[in-house]
Amino acid sequence: MKITQLITEETISLNLQANSKQEVIDELIHQLDQAGKLTDKNAFREAILQREEQSTTGIGEGIAIPHGKSRAVKTPAIAFGRSTEGVDYDTLDGEPAHLFFMIAASAGANNEHLQALSRLSTLLMDKAFRAKLLQATNKKQVLEAIDQKETELDQRSGQQEETNKSYILAVTACPTGIAHTYMAKEKLLETAKELGLSIKVETNGSDGVKDRLTEKEIANADTIIVAADTKVEMERFTGKPVIQVPVGKAIHEANDLLQRAAEKDAPIFHGEKTNEDVPNSGIKNGFYRHLMNGVSNMLPFVVGGGILIALSFFWGIQSSNPDSEQYNAFAAMLNEIGGGKAFFLMVPVLAGFIASSIADRPGFAPGMVGGLIAITVSDAEGASGSGFLGGLIAGFLAGYITLFVKKALAPLPDALNGLKPVLFYPLISIGVTGLIMMVINPPLTQIYTAISSLLEGMSGTNQILLGVILGAMMAFDLGGPVNKAAYTFGIAMLDAGNYTFIASIMAAGMVPPLGMALATTLFKNKFTKTEQEAGKTSYVLGACFITEGVIPFAAADPTRVIPSVMAGAAVTGGLTMLFDIGLRAPHGGLFVIGLVEGGLMSIFLYLTSIVVGAVVTAILAGLLKKRRV
Repeated sequence: MKITQLITEETISLNLQANSKQEVIDELIHQLDQAGKLTDKNAFREAILQREEQSTTGIGEGIAIPHGKSRAVKTPAIAFGRSTEGVDYDTLDGEPAHLFFMIAASAGANNEHLQALSRLSTLLMDKAFRAKLLQATNKKQVLEAIDQKETELDQRSGQQEETNKSYILAVTACPTGIAHTYMAKEKLLETAKELGLSIKVETNGSDGVKDRLTEKEIANADTIIVAADTKVEMERFTGKPVIQVPVGKAIHEANDLLQRAAEKDAPIFHGEKTNEDVPNSGIKNGFYRHLMNGVSNMLPFVVGGGILIALSFFWGIQSSNPDSEQYNAFAAMLNEIGGGKAFFLMVPVLAGFIASSIADRPGFAPGMVGGLIAITVSDAEGASGSGFLGGLIAGFLAGYITLFVKKALAPLPDALNGLKPVLFYPLISIGVTGLIMMVINPPLTQIYTAISSLLEGMSGTNQILLGVILGAMMAFDLGGPVNKAAYTFGIAMLDAGNYTFIASIMAAGMVPPLGMALATTLFKNKFTKTEQEAGKTSYVLGACFITEGVIPFAAADPTRVIPSVMAGAAVTGGLTMLFDIGLRAPHGGLFVIGLVEGGLMSIFLYLTSIVVGAVVTAILAGLLKKRRV
């Protein structure tokens, strides 16, 4: 199917009136609807907006390709719109977009349709073709330019540039498999031709895998590039140099990627890993990834348990004690569920999932056992275990012991493979991990107790300074490793019975999105319309303790936004420590404000700390950011 069968004069608008991203989307949807391509334009709009939530379709170079698959599409079609002045479309390069292609794919679109839709993405990588579209004076010229370029593409389809230089393979994939997948392929092919490199690109698109890499090609390849924002088949690349990046980098940094591939500047890919595991791929290092796997799986136990414990105190601080006048049976059940069960499992779950991240499923059982020993085996003085510290050590210990056991048992006959995961792995890994933890946990308990007592005894300037530091860490990388390190520290102290740290950390974590939201309200002339819309959402994200809501602002202007949010969060962290506010709920933002310890005055001071920090951020952002022309 030709692209000109999908783009018709009825779906072309050479003079868009839109001034914002949302208006562009609405205008193009209207164009498709008027052309009779849709059965329900509101349903199709939902599909388009859902795709935009995953990542912007403003790919840069003055182009945006909003796209979606929906049952509301009667006939697959493409709407083309052009804006001479340009529209701020939240593009990857930050520049206004002038050319807009809205791809409407029906839920049951056949391969012909999907191939034609994806072919358009490759055409747009040609600067001369884009220039023709910008200079066209009527709709007929637009269709002629598309037809001419498509013919050229068909003529060179399947041709491969053969040279004596490095033979490179690549895989491209995006979440929807319609646009970015094929644009990345085209950019890699064009750039490889310019560099004199031989390359083959496999696409994982909506119509399935195309140009699949064969076993022989993989064996002969010097380097493999995986440019993907979704899961691809990785085991076939075991033992080969592999570069892994988001699909957008293949579009905008193709030259650098191919230069790296030609120089074989890539780590060797090993089995039992996914496309998130290769070092130097732009993804977090191993230690951080394993730790976050444990923390993220532990978090439901901490959040649920902490809030249930806090709720039980509504009947009195001694409401779970049968010997107290405040005793309440329901409150006692809440306390037992939250503290006696959920919190009890916190450290073993942490250790179990750290170990399973390192050694896959066989690591889970020894990790859980090691974590359980950490909280139940005391020191000579009867202290109650090494808590969070012991759990961390148990998790990594169990994970790497299990890896060693798996490698050590690899030479065993294949006939025994069925016994490895159910007998040999757990027997040896649990036994070795358990024995080591039994020996080292008493001294770990003493260290953990000493650290907890030191932090617990902090007061005055030291406590406020620590709050300032933790607050700044929460805003430094907005959900990155530093942010997570501060939050993990807060959870560790929550486990140790100190509730001021998590209160400070959560309050500081709410400030960046709330502060930037306030800035877009007070200083509208400093922000684009898109940023102003994002600011409205940031009020909700801030209230929910989702610090990542500031990322769009920080990505667009990091040198002004990051210092602003760090200053506000640091102020809030210090104020909550100054007011000595405690909170047992480690998540929930403003929705758990009623659980702040100390009654109405503490709640008021907690809110005041957050508001003051948000105002500081808003004012600094307003002063530092330049006025938009």
